[in-house]
Amino acid sequence: MTGNTPLNPPRRPNARSNVPTQQTQTPAPEPLGVGFHAYSLDRYAYDLVLRYCQDSQVINESHKMRIAVAYGLERFWGEHLRDDSNNPTDRGKRNYWRDVWKELAKIMLNAGIELPDRDCTVSSNNSSDNVAGIREVTTKLCQMSLADTRATLAVLTQLCDSLVWWTQRLKQRDRRR
Repeated sequence: MTGNTPLNPPRRPNARSNVPTQQTQTPAPEPLGVGFHAYSLDRYAYDLVLRYCQDSQVINESHKMRIAVAYGLERFWGEHLRDDSNNPTDRGKRNYWRDVWKELAKIMLNAGIELPDRDCTVSSNNSSDNVAGIREVTTKLCQMSLADTRATLAVLTQLCDSLVWWTQRLKQRDRRR
């Protein structure tokens, strides 16, 4: 028997080895920061849903929020700028999106990542100042580092998952009454 057994396959010239080298090893991801505690996201979500649970149409926005994460931070942030009608439900939906953004901004600030417009001071009226403000915030969101954007989207995804979970639980509780 020659040296070409399955345990000792022939080597091709210039073939790459499967053994990792210094150049092919990926560095460990950097921690989000000392202030970040993933288990707190559920508590933040619970508090938000509890604050808005009196209107089931408003807390149903949780499902839309979870979907909106896929479209990026700019689109998620911009949802609180929706139509300024005086309909109380629409106002509640805007406020819910705004409060989720503010909560996300606090969470990320504790992790060392500062999000633009963390207090949601930009409004949706059509004045030139507000259009410039919207442009400025979206530009800053687009200019965030890739690592910060990924970390923020990961946290936002988990926060929205918790919002959906609490929305379903609190709505079930209301149906039983």
